[in-house]
Amino acid sequence: MAFSSDPLDELVVPAGTEAQEHDLVTEGDVLVGGRSTVEFGVRGRNVLAGEGATFGGAIEADGDCRLDMWCDVADNVLVGEDAYLGERVHIGGELKVAGDLDIGDDVDIEEGFEANGWIVIRNPMPTIVFLFIYLKHLLLMGEEDAAERLISELVDEDGDVEADPLVIPANATVSDDAWRVSTPARIGDDCRLHGNVRAARISVGADANVFGSLRAREDILIGPGTKVHGDVTTRDGAVDLGSDVRVLGDVSCTDLEIGPKAEVDGSIRASGEITMRTTEREAE
Repeated sequence: MAFSSDPLDELVVPAGTEAQEHDLVTEGDVLVGGRSTVEFGVRGRNVLAGEGATFGGAIEADGDCRLDMWCDVADNVLVGEDAYLGERVHIGGELKVAGDLDIGDDVDIEEGFEANGWIVIRNPMPTIVFLFIYLKHLLLMGEEDAAERLISELVDEDGDVEADPLVIPANATVSDDAWRVSTPARIGDDCRLHGNVRAARISVGADANVFGSLRAREDILIGPGTKVHGDVTTRDGAVDLGSDVRVLGDVSCTDLEIGPKAEVDGSIRASGEITMRTTEREAE
């Protein structure tokens, strides 16, 4: 198997995630791939970012925060446990760490820092790359129990992994205007997001609210009760609308399936078949 592919190969927005005025807020961990731009701040349990990731707001981590080399954070970084900063990280505000701080060379913290535990000057972050690759290897080999144990030991020492992580792939752009990735995108139930979603293919869970459009090269699947405040467009794929879905814009696709009580306010353009279901599809 090839290890050269990016281990963060899907945009995953877990159930209950909200894009609030200035922050992306989630109950679980936040994993951000290298060279990604997140124009929000982020609030989660543990926050891990790859090389060259950029944040347009503050980071608040209830657990650990790990920022690889060349990361840039526009505002404060507040950490409930330990922090690990790679070399040449820039923080536009202050850094407050309740636990230990590992810090690399040439780190720039504009408003100073506080750490209640040990402070060690070194470059701790290359282990993050190994963690992602090894975790992907375990999952591809079907070793789900071993992968769960690894997460429990390295991410959450108490073994509490109830909430799925928010995963932003490498080279992604996330903002109020658009969520742009070259990978598939999976949005969970009860999410509230602002911005147009652009991805290889898209699935959205139940009772979500997307204040923007959905555009994909392949299939788009929308769960029951979800509302999309824009168009739903796929170049080469099918669109499946669950029951009680509301699309305020147009739908354009090859094949289209429409669940009971689903509504499309705009026009429908389907080059293939249009199917009207009388019952909701079974969950896969």
